[in-house]
Amino acid sequence: MSPIEAEAAYRWCEEITRRAAGNFYYGIRLLPPHKRRAMCAVYAFARRVDDVGDGSLPPDEKERRLELARVDLASMSPDSPDPVLAALGHARERFALPVSALGELIDGVTMDVHEACYDHAGELEVYCRRVAGSIGRLSVAIFGASDGVRAARRADDLGIAMQLTNILRDVREDGSRGRVYLPKEDLRRFDCPDDLSAAPLHSVEALVRFEADRARSWFATGLELLPMLDSRSRACVGAMSGIYRRILDRIERRPSDILCGRIALPASEKAWVAARSLVPL
Repeated sequence: MSPIEAEAAYRWCEEITRRAAGNFYYGIRLLPPHKRRAMCAVYAFARRVDDVGDGSLPPDEKERRLELARVDLASMSPDSPDPVLAALGHARERFALPVSALGELIDGVTMDVHEACYDHAGELEVYCRRVAGSIGRLSVAIFGASDGVRAARRADDLGIAMQLTNILRDVREDGSRGRVYLPKEDLRRFDCPDDLSAAPLHSVEALVRFEADRARSWFATGLELLPMLDSRSRACVGAMSGIYRRILDRIERRPSDILCGRIALPASEKAWVAARSLVPL
């Protein structure tokens, strides 16, 4: 792949990321160009996989396409005619990306296709590690860290924290798709049915605060990653995690709002969080 071809492949991935990444892009735009481009390549592939899982195709077709994505991982190369696979192959050569983590992402999305539900928090943790912790581990490979093994573990934890926040934020949207991520044992504990809109309001509020507290515990361990990173990578992680923690704050303040729709921050607040993350620890 020539430098011009590599640049074109990365630009393709950056456009996907800029258009679709939302909270994610506020963090990665703080990175130096070579790391930012690699992160966009990872995101573009992850977006492709997520779109299969969240799309309207029949389950059999979704599974077929996810298996094709897995085949693509085995053959990705900087010389691929597919710009996402070309950029990802180029990034892998530069940053030694753990490609197995992308396979785990596919495993996690396959769980969605099968409409998996979770009896216990430990089962949900497996799902979160696959769909979000995997991206954390790939990110650490791009960032570099003073202790790579420990940093990967903490990035995994931070991915779980963010995914648990997503699950709370998207309760209504996921419910419309027939997906229930909250552990059955927790629903029983607070006398809530799968459809939270049919539960007493006080039960919903107690359940949501319980789940938010679990997410905060994962944030506490995951953010131990920050001192292991260089300043720009630390700012990236700080921005992304900061946005998610503020969403969690809002959910905790008004738990029943999750029944009305997705909780989101305005762009101005996201930009403020990103700017603050540039302040040295």
